[in-house]
Amino acid sequence: MNRKHSNTPEINGLVENIVPLVKHTQQLGRQAAILYAQEVDAIIQDQESDSRRIEHCLDGILDFCFDEKMLQLFKKLCRYYYKINPAATSQYVYFYKDMWDNDK
Repeated sequence: MNRKHSNTPEINGLVENIVPLVKHTQQLGRQAAILYAQEVDAIIQDQESDSRRIEHCLDGILDFCFDEKMLQLFKKLCRYYYKINPAATSQYVYFYKDMWDNDK
């Protein structure tokens, strides 16, 4: 059975508008991964213990955790930060789940 929806032109227009936004968002995620990878590596290499710096980085990474590379950076930094501040790290895991875990 072939049904035509009366709103097909509107749906097509919506898709045409969304596709470029999705592509742009993916591109931003890739760029952010490059920049944040440098910061995460520097934090770990320098054995940074300044909670403000680490949490600022985690805050930024969280915004991009739709990207698999960013999620890996988030996990890497959380594993490092857990040794310094387990309670704060646990909060960041909850923040991640609240923002990105769709299995609710």
